[in-house]
Amino acid sequence: MIQEMTYDGYLKVLHFELVPALGCTEPIAVALAAAVARKILGREPQKAVIICSGNVIKNVKGVTVPRTRGLKGIDAAAVAGFVAGNPAMNLEVLENVEEKDLPHIRTLLASHMCTVKLAQGVENLYIAAILKAGNDVAEARISGSHSNISYMALNGRRTDGKPDEADAPDEVTQSPESPSAENPGMEGKAMSVKSILEFAETVRLDDIRELIARQIEMNMAISEEGLRGAYGVSVGRTLLESRGDDIRTQARAWAAAGSDARMSGSPMPVVINSGSGNQGITVSVPVVKYAKNLSASDESLYRALVLANLVSIYLKSMIGKLSAFCGAVSAACGCGAGIEYLCGGRYPEISKTIKNTLANVSGIVCDGAKPSCAAKIASAVDAAILAHDLTTNGSVFGDGEGLVDEDLETTMENIGRVGKVGMRGTDEEILNLMIGKNC
Repeated sequence: MIQEMTYDGYLKVLHFELVPALGCTEPIAVALAAAVARKILGREPQKAVIICSGNVIKNVKGVTVPRTRGLKGIDAAAVAGFVAGNPAMNLEVLENVEEKDLPHIRTLLASHMCTVKLAQGVENLYIAAILKAGNDVAEARISGSHSNISYMALNGRRTDGKPDEADAPDEVTQSPESPSAENPGMEGKAMSVKSILEFAETVRLDDIRELIARQIEMNMAISEEGLRGAYGVSVGRTLLESRGDDIRTQARAWAAAGSDARMSGSPMPVVINSGSGNQGITVSVPVVKYAKNLSASDESLYRALVLANLVSIYLKSMIGKLSAFCGAVSAACGCGAGIEYLCGGRYPEISKTIKNTLANVSGIVCDGAKPSCAAKIASAVDAAILAHDLTTNGSVFGDGEGLVDEDLETTMENIGRVGKVGMRGTDEEILNLMIGKNC
């Protein structure tokens, strides 16, 4: 029997998931793998081969690599990583890329010294960076989560302390079926919305204050930047200009604006959720806006954000890090739960709000990270707010209406199965179409 998640377990999950990342996490993971391989190699490579799963390719194609003045693509992320990346900075690996580095990065890209290949038979999140200089070959692989360096080797011999005979190809090509492969804090533990709510209401604020304060500061800052600047198609600014500034519009617009900036190259960091900055923005920014509108206390806001983050992580763990299921939906379920909590709702109301959200927008597909993610975030947050309004009105979609079940956990499991198993074919078709367009 799987054990219920403990207090320390929930803390571990939060600290594992809510980390800063600079730019979209897939190109940043590519840059990280390349930077780690460069460190192993000890000098700049003459040739580079980057091998990625289809889902990584999908999520790198349409976004700008931060600090590169508009460069896009896996090769751009990799070259920036091994030219000027700092692997010690994890998902902020490109923080130290400077203007003086850009001519060299562009020269290497123009020389086509970096080759990108599609990995076959691997898990959805897989990156291998192979760098060559003279007779030396260094390799670093990321799998399971965006910063999990699963394999390091120089000239075929592992440098990560694992025995050479524990050969990486067999080790990393098997798709993990348990959440522990994506989040060590969840290993062998069962989450539930009831236990998440209990934790959120009882967690010692000193245990999460710094973590949540960082999320608020960073994610609100990039949202404000998205409203100031001309990023993408300016979904956030357009919403405010065309729909007014009531709280419902503000919540959608500020969340969308953060994605506007992030998808179009803003160098500002974001605190991610479930490996995604867009999900981190979606799950937090609307809750902060509602808290300010309601004049909620800092304690209420922090507890609402703990709830929102964990609900999102819980649902996403059933789906997997990368899928054809849009992560903004799972994040919107979290922000809806957080908004419901701020408005006085507890488990019965939170349960209804999550169900109402899933009944509405669970069909949004992920066709890669790109500026239009901001519009999907606006739609998902709108669905969460509508779900809250329906709950306030005493309404909830009923048992048997599509994938909705009387039991909240079963409803979430139904959605998780569709996202993880049912949408595999959808994912393949999306990838085929995108690869056919020279991604």
